Amino acid sequence: MKSRFTPRLTGCMLALIAATASAQVAAKTAINALFMTQAAYSENDIRAMTSDFEQQHPDISVNLEFVPYEALHDKIVAARGAGSKGYDVVLFDAIWPAEFTKFDLLQDVSGRIKAEEKQKVFAGAMNTVVYNGKTLGMPWILDTKYLYYNKAMLAKAGITTPPQSWQQVMEQSEVLKQKGIVKYPLVWSWSQAEALICDYTTLVSGFGGEFYQNGKLNFTNPGAMKAITYMKSSLDNGVTNPNSREYLEEDVRKAFSNGDAAFALNWTYMYNMANDAKQSKVAGDVGIIPAPGDAPGTASAVNGSMGLGIAKASEHPDQSWQFISYITSQPVQDKYARLSLPIWKSSYDDPAVQKGQEELIAAAKKSLNVMLSRPETADYSRLSNSLQQQIQQILQGQVTPEAGMQAATKSAERLH
Repeated sequence: MKSRFTPRLTGCMLALIAATASAQVAAKTAINALFMTQAAYSENDIRAMTSDFEQQHPDISVNLEFVPYEALHDKIVAARGAGSKGYDVVLFDAIWPAEFTKFDLLQDVSGRIKAEEKQKVFAGAMNTVVYNGKTLGMPWILDTKYLYYNKAMLAKAGITTPPQSWQQVMEQSEVLKQKGIVKYPLVWSWSQAEALICDYTTLVSGFGGEFYQNGKLNFTNPGAMKAITYMKSSLDNGVTNPNSREYLEEDVRKAFSNGDAAFALNWTYMYNMANDAKQSKVAGDVGIIPAPGDAPGTASAVNGSMGLGIAKASEHPDQSWQFISYITSQPVQDKYARLSLPIWKSSYDDPAVQKGQEELIAAAKKSLNVMLSRPETADYSRLSNSLQQQIQQILQGQVTPEAGMQAATKSAERLH
């Protein structure tokens, strides 16, 4: 016999259900994350990583904001006055920890990273996020600049091996130009921007220079002077594309991929993009080696790594750290290793990571161990801007290398 009793939802019960549902929605935490649109991981990759994270963490939503690298620093600094309405997660460059520590912009996450985890990460990567004993985040982008070369152009010129020193780069470039194979064999990112300092630092590293002498910044030491003289000479000799003085990294990639250069200095991300036939005319002819040193067999490199940190004013540090931990994890980094190589040492012996980029991995194993850091100072932005201006004046022929670097050194002294 069927019961004639039919459950009916009273107004109180409906209100309770609605309140419960509302509480569940309210329990979802939204965090704001700031990234860049230049080099390394693509915007699409970061959105895909974030989508996967949100599926695995339904109680967290991540609002992504992307800005050009050149705007990243000022965005982070400006947001410190926004309090809880600012960013929770920020991407920061290896050159900013001194400044960010001075002004207390990032939370110290030393207690969140286990010692055994640190041991699994390249030392150069961990150094990116550590300053004065504080760990300001987790390294995410482990990067340096490599020397790319066009295999077909070198073969056409009768050059059987890629250059093993910066002098050989110059010599081979002159051969390529003389034989009419390419008008300007060399292309760089020498626009008045941070990219210029990265190229300069690579060359300072290659010529055995340093930025400090007796604890003070000095850009007139022999290695530093060799670096700037090399840059100017390559322009005077007609082997460097003069437009390099206006180029950023993407301009370099496009010039090389278009077949307008035999050599290019650029970050990891260019390797697979230049080898992609859909966006490159030189796919299949792309060679990569560590940026060379002053002597054959040596290497040079700049620390271009970046980390992810939690803004000091964030009210959601635990959720922010969950997000950072996820996208810096080895499985995620291995999955997206074609634009930015992982921070994890063991990834470099993983066949899945190596596949199709064996040359890049081989170069990385050497370059990542010789990275030179740009000057570490709390006033880095002003220092960099001043140095960019002096180098640009030298490259434009407005001052001599000696006068320009003496002025840069004096300017650095005033900042300290």
